[in-house]
Amino acid sequence: MENVLKIKKYQLVEKLGVHFEYTEKLAPVASRILAYIILTGKAGVIFEDLVSDLCASKSTISTHLNHLQDLNKITYFTKIGDRKKYFVINKDTTVQSIVKMIDDWENEKQLHFEIMAYKKEVNKTFKDEDKFDLGFHENYIEFLEGATSSINKLKENLINYKH
Repeated sequence: MENVLKIKKYQLVEKLGVHFEYTEKLAPVASRILAYIILTGKAGVIFEDLVSDLCASKSTISTHLNHLQDLNKITYFTKIGDRKKYFVINKDTTVQSIVKMIDDWENEKQLHFEIMAYKKEVNKTFKDEDKFDLGFHENYIEFLEGATSSINKLKENLINYKH
């Protein structure tokens, strides 16, 4: 059973790692480290396990661990009498990602408002058959507002859950 779980973990590390490469704009090894730490949980991951399980050099793992710490994606704890660092996910990482998502959506919404305003002005100079249809922008803005409202609720739940 333990072998099956280990195989599933490695498959998920790869899948989640690819996801982080694109969504978090992380290097491939940093993405796999982050995924591995997430899938290990509260017990934490030691440096040596990352080196052996991700088949990367010590310097590569060290560089990416430092980068992930600089980004506040991960943190570590130590145990009394043990000189090892146990790396875990920073509990605020999800909230940070949500805040970034909301900011991106707000910027996109403002861009659509500006495009719509421009098209409305241009429509005043066009014949009816040549006018821009503003329905897409109106629907997209409505979608972004609903999505932002939903993700804000999730963010508040996460913040309240942690405290």
